[in-house]
Amino acid sequence: MEKLRIVFMGTPEFAVGILDTIIKNNYDVVGIITAADKPAGRGQKLKYSAVKEYALSHNLPLLQPLNLKDEAFLAELKTLNANLQIVVAFRMLPKVVWEMPFLGTFNLHASLLPNYRGAAPINWAIINGETKTGVTTFFIDDKIDTGAIILSSEIPIDENENAGNLHDRLIELGSKTVIDTLKMIEKGNVSTVIQKDTADIKTAYKLNKENCKIDWTKSAQEINNLIRGLSPYPAAWCFFGDKNEEWNVKIYDATIISEEHNYAVGSLICSKKEMKIAVKNGFIQILNLQFPGKKKMNTTELLNGIAFSADAKAY
Repeated sequence: MEKLRIVFMGTPEFAVGILDTIIKNNYDVVGIITAADKPAGRGQKLKYSAVKEYALSHNLPLLQPLNLKDEAFLAELKTLNANLQIVVAFRMLPKVVWEMPFLGTFNLHASLLPNYRGAAPINWAIINGETKTGVTTFFIDDKIDTGAIILSSEIPIDENENAGNLHDRLIELGSKTVIDTLKMIEKGNVSTVIQKDTADIKTAYKLNKENCKIDWTKSAQEINNLIRGLSPYPAAWCFFGDKNEEWNVKIYDATIISEEHNYAVGSLICSKKEMKIAVKNGFIQILNLQFPGKKKMNTTELLNGIAFSADAKAY
């Protein structure tokens, strides 16, 4: 049985959950690679990645290369003498890095590949109304998320689940799948499946301001899926307009009311405790939202401090 010497590469909280499981299963992690520190917040203080915080608290050797092809970094990586590399939510590796260890480099991706290759697989699975998703381990090749599949594991998506809840469940599933993958590699009995590209493969595009904006002309289901798929981060958003004022509003939680009405699409209908927005096949009732410069709050809290006219609109 091959004794594994692992270099782990990752950046966000999702990667920490997997790394912690690897450590707790007594695997030898000889080095951690994570993103460089970035200035954040009003004071522009340098912020450590979640993986760096974990590595420091567990005294794990840490590298933060700006350039993955840098000769000094490559020399340092070689000296770690790893025979396997694991990548979780990091960035695209150059061939010189992923080819380095004898047993290869595998990635854990939070989707059922080949669907949802790309930056935001958890979000897009919900946005697109999928009823199931999962995780996949695969050996890295020279393209993004296209390598030969080692293992995949599937879970259902609850109809009211948001991206944050699904993220946490996929950490658990991903942790188990990575350990199962490591056991197969240790025993030398890995068999892989080549990914097949078809015309209907769905992509997990990078999230940006445009694809996070709510289009109130869409169906209630599509709008609610977008809100769930972007909650709690980065959050679906739209404009509220009333009496020559305009607000850029983030919406975190909503529910669908299916009923016929004669309101124009986007009409904002409020009582003292309830806010709903007219869509073509009913209403979206807003439960949690955030106005500019305010904290996230439930609708009742917001309506205690602001009154909308009958002409108020969401757009």
